[in-house]
Amino acid sequence: MSTENYYGSLEKFHEFLASSDELPAVQDSFGYRLVKRVFDVVASFGGLAMLLPLFPFIVLLIKLETKGPVFFKQERVGFEGKLFGCYKFRSMAVDAEAQKAKLVHLNEATGAAFKIKDDPRITGVGSFLRRSSLDEFPQLFNILKGDMSVIGPRPQIPSEVNDYTPEQAQRLLVRPGLTCLWQVSGRSHLDFSEWMELDRQYVQKRSLWFDLTILARTLPAVIERKGAY
Repeated sequence: MSTENYYGSLEKFHEFLASSDELPAVQDSFGYRLVKRVFDVVASFGGLAMLLPLFPFIVLLIKLETKGPVFFKQERVGFEGKLFGCYKFRSMAVDAEAQKAKLVHLNEATGAAFKIKDDPRITGVGSFLRRSSLDEFPQLFNILKGDMSVIGPRPQIPSEVNDYTPEQAQRLLVRPGLTCLWQVSGRSHLDFSEWMELDRQYVQKRSLWFDLTILARTLPAVIERKGAY
């Protein structure tokens, strides 16, 4: 796991947070952290066991449609500002990052986010993977490594974190997750400020019961595919 910090150091991250007048009141107990980590490991192994049979078919579909790597690794900002490589099945053209600058005028998201509903960089197979959330399957390995958790705010790239206020940076006080309150509340149908506020709510209210509530809402949200693109 990378020890490089987006803010330069852990101390500078907390200095940035301290400039806010609204700091989270909830502190994680040892019991909560232990149970959450055990659940993450067990759930990751269980998810891999269930989804592994789909792996060769996904690889084949990606390879048949476009040339290039099956996996996409991107630097994201995680717990307390630590940088890590986030894994996904590649759902876009190989040169998607290079094309991004040319598509800024089509951005439909507000704030520090980039979303285009009919993004021309997304492949046919990639569209299916995104709508079914199967593109995020490789992040189970991130969870096993400890970079991520099953439940937690979705990780963003450094260029998006650039514009965080100290209040928004509070979402980095917990490990990023595979699913979160934002993901089960509309995803891309919400604007950036609503997204950040939901993540702040999670940081404030986080508990085993709250995590289980979000988990229970995840499958219906994936099936409904509301805001998934």
